Amino acid sequence: MKTVKKFLQMKKQQEPIVMVTAYDYPSGKYVEAAGADLILTGDSLGMVVLGYADTLQVTLEDMIHHARATRRGAPDTFIIADMPHMSYHISIKQTRINAGRLFKEGAVNAVKLEGGKPSRLEAIKAITDCEIPVCAHLGLTPQSIHTMGGYVVQGKEEKGYQAILQQAMDIEDAGAFMLVLEGIPEKLGKEISDKLCIPTIGIGAGRYTDGQVLVYHDILGMSDFKPKFVKQYSNLKSDIVKSLETWKMEVKERIFPSKENIYLPLDQ
Repeated sequence: MKTVKKFLQMKKQQEPIVMVTAYDYPSGKYVEAAGADLILTGDSLGMVVLGYADTLQVTLEDMIHHARATRRGAPDTFIIADMPHMSYHISIKQTRINAGRLFKEGAVNAVKLEGGKPSRLEAIKAITDCEIPVCAHLGLTPQSIHTMGGYVVQGKEEKGYQAILQQAMDIEDAGAFMLVLEGIPEKLGKEISDKLCIPTIGIGAGRYTDGQVLVYHDILGMSDFKPKFVKQYSNLKSDIVKSLETWKMEVKERIFPSKENIYLPLDQ
C-alpha cells in the first residue's frame, strides 16, 4: 500500500498519480486489481450508486458503510473517503468526531473535505491534529453547487482565479497532504501544481496536475451524465442491458436453464 510520503515522492519524481473512485466491494476489488495508486470513496456515490440528484443527501453513515465495503474489496490500496455535506460545517468539535468516525469505522487512510475558506482551513488543522491525513478539494466543489449556481467551471475570471490560487496555498499551509482540483482552467491547474509541494489530482483541471481522478462509473460507461472531462473506456451500460435482455429471452423461451445448469436433471 502506498503512503502519504510515497505520494509526495511521486510528485517530486513527476510520476503521475492515478486515483479512481470506488464505492463497494466489487468496484474496490477491480480498481485494486487494475493497480490504481489510490481510491476515492467519494460522496459522488449519492448520484451514481444511490440515485440522488446531487451529493447533498449523502450522510456520514452512508460514507462509512460504503468505505467499509470498498476496503473489503481493496485491502491493499490507500483509500480516501469524502466527508459529506454538513459533517464538517457546524463546529470544530463535531468535525473532529465525524472525521474520527469516518477514519476508524470506514477503515480508510484519509478523509477529504471541500473548500478553502478560513473555516475549512481550521477544519483541516483540527483533523490533522487528530493524526488523520486530509485531502482538500478546490474549484468546482459539488457540495456548493447551489451557491455556485450549478456545475460550472470555476476560476475563469481573474478574481476567482486568484482566490482559488490563494486558497490552494493556504490549504497546503494548513496541513493537507493532497489537493483535488475540479472544473478549473488548465492554466490554473498548472500554476497551482507548480507552486505547491503537495500533489494535486485533477478532474477537469487540465493536463498538468500531478495526477488524475475519474468516477468509476464514468470510465466504464455506466453513467447517464457525461461531463466534458470524462473519457469512457467501455460501454458497460449497453453491455449489461443486452446481457439481461438475452437472459430474459432465454427464460421466456425455456432455453435457460439448460441441462448443464441443473442439479440431477430428470433425463440424466
